[in-house]
Amino acid sequence: MTIGRTSRAVVSACAFCAAGLLALTPAAAASRAGTPDPAGTRQAAAQQPSLLHRPGTQVRPGADTPRVPRVSALSWLVADAGTGDVLAAHAAHRRLPPASTLKTLFALTVLPGLPAGVRHKVEARELLDIGAGSSLVGVSEGTTYRIADLWHGVFLSSGSDAVHVLAELSGGWRSTAARMQAKARSLGAHDTHVVSPDGYDTPGQVSSAYDLAVFGRAGLRNADFARYCALPRTMFPGGRRKPYEIQNTNRLLTGADGVDRYPGLLGIKNGYTSNAGHTLVAAAERGGRTLVVTVMNPQKGGAHAVYKETRRLLDWGFTAAGRVEPVGSLENRGVAPRPGPPAAVPAVPAVPAVPAAAGAAGAGPSWMEAAAITGAAALGALAVSFVVRTKVPQPDEG
Repeated sequence: MTIGRTSRAVVSACAFCAAGLLALTPAAAASRAGTPDPAGTRQAAAQQPSLLHRPGTQVRPGADTPRVPRVSALSWLVADAGTGDVLAAHAAHRRLPPASTLKTLFALTVLPGLPAGVRHKVEARELLDIGAGSSLVGVSEGTTYRIADLWHGVFLSSGSDAVHVLAELSGGWRSTAARMQAKARSLGAHDTHVVSPDGYDTPGQVSSAYDLAVFGRAGLRNADFARYCALPRTMFPGGRRKPYEIQNTNRLLTGADGVDRYPGLLGIKNGYTSNAGHTLVAAAERGGRTLVVTVMNPQKGGAHAVYKETRRLLDWGFTAAGRVEPVGSLENRGVAPRPGPPAAVPAVPAVPAVPAAAGAAGAGPSWMEAAAITGAAALGALAVSFVVRTKVPQPDEG
């Protein structure tokens, strides 16, 4: 088909309009370049590469960010439990023995399938093969317990005897370990290798500050988990004896042994073995914000160093929140976190404010831009109208 004069005229008129509009576009864009774009800024920040696979301490501070406290732990992490943003971390993916903090993953895996009110009479086989030196709550053969009692033993006394019974009720020791492994992967925790569900020192069993923070954060979203991990003390059935009180071994929660209780602490789980050293996953709430902190194996300060260092990191996190760009995220479900580039990543520069003459932020083009664009559109419409009125018959028309 041949393009006639009318078609060419229309195309020319449209091209004229488009050219006028395109010519105005850069000026309009330039005049709005300083307009703040909070949503775009947040999206750009979220797209920054993760720094969590790097060694050493990682933080993206702002101008008024407080200095990260010095701690001796081999690995640690501070994250916002609500958003999943990691505010700062040190060797976050370093694989280390987790000790009883691995019981967080055990609870996430097993809790949903065991109703709290069900009663169970413990059998001798369920208490076999408990590792030497394991912490115990005092579960006894032949005694009937509620499932809730056994969870009290897990969370408060870190009782490996309670873990063994619950694991047997969930399909057995090896099956529970396999399910825990699958659960970790489903949460995006790729550093964890489960061998012993109670966290007992076993060759090859490791986790990381990152993974443990993922487990702690997920636990807070489970009402039963959150209730158990925040309980300072309760009564435990005594079998042939009277019930007796058990107290949570997380001293930041109870304020025991000379450790001051941390205000707003939501609990979670501590642990210790000779190989893992002291480990702790803790969460606290302040001013509507919840933080989760992991500390693994402090190298200085003795048995209470894990609580002191966690306290300092929580204090820093509540002060720094909103003043730092995240260095990574706990939201990596099903996908292994990818390391960022080797070069240092600068903080996102501040966006300059819009001058008063440019109009209100986000208000669109100025009146001059609007007038120019309207004029160009009107000119184009007149050109098209003229062409239509002076239309010339084409060779293929009768």
